[in-house]
Amino acid sequence: MIRFEKFHPAILFIYYLLVIVFSMFTVHPIVLAGTLLGGVLLFALLHPMRETLRNLLFYFFVFILIGITNPLFSHNGETILFFLNDNPITMEAIIYGAVISIMLVGIIFWCKCYTKILTSDKFLYLFGKMIPKLSLILSMTLRLIPLFKQQIKKISGTQKVLGLYSSESRTDALLGRIRVFDSLLSWSLENAIDTADAMKARGYGLKGRSNFHLFRFHKEDGILLAAILILTALIASGNADGVFLFGYYPYITGMLLTKKAILGYLCMLFFMLLPSLLEIKEKILWNCLRSKI
Repeated sequence: MIRFEKFHPAILFIYYLLVIVFSMFTVHPIVLAGTLLGGVLLFALLHPMRETLRNLLFYFFVFILIGITNPLFSHNGETILFFLNDNPITMEAIIYGAVISIMLVGIIFWCKCYTKILTSDKFLYLFGKMIPKLSLILSMTLRLIPLFKQQIKKISGTQKVLGLYSSESRTDALLGRIRVFDSLLSWSLENAIDTADAMKARGYGLKGRSNFHLFRFHKEDGILLAAILILTALIASGNADGVFLFGYYPYITGMLLTKKAILGYLCMLFFMLLPSLLEIKEKILWNCLRSKI
């Protein structure tokens, strides 16, 4: 059991919503560094090391691609490094491309963690009564990619047992992938229809229908919610004073180093690392208890 996912679904949803808002509505280096560090660290704590390294390698190339692409299309900035086809390549454009890459990669890692922690049953618990049809569609969509991966492995394994991948021909491999896609498409349509019929038969979305769930608001949930609200208030106060304002064009502006700015930076970093810190604390406590046995 992951420590962070034990908390109430409403608190988890509020936290992830705030993370996305803080990450997407500012380009301050401290905020984006916290976004990337918090997302990667939490992903590493929730997944095996091999999968984490594979994802880091893949998104490193995404980072390089976006970082190189931005200065080719954006020529703003006063520090010209060189000319390419009579177009200036500026230092500000390169740095801004790297910053945008950090933001996108960080948000992707947070979304991966989101699907791991805020599962479809929690999403239905939160929005099933308010928007039942949309909640059902969104919950099915969130589960779509993991289910597709599992089903692709099953279909490919079955076809290998039947001897459909016996030759090393590229044509045979391509036809095999087409057969897998065709089977996957048929399975996904049938599964969607079966799910919709099952939910309808159970009276999902009808007025007055009660819903069984195991989610309760405990003391720990209140403490975490209070911590999130306090950190959010401090971050909002700093943002109102211009702490998180940062410019890249036409020149790179400096960061504020006042006491309130440093407090805002620390609050932002702590906010982004909060789930990881809770998970690390749980692992340390678990290892200590095991050592005493």
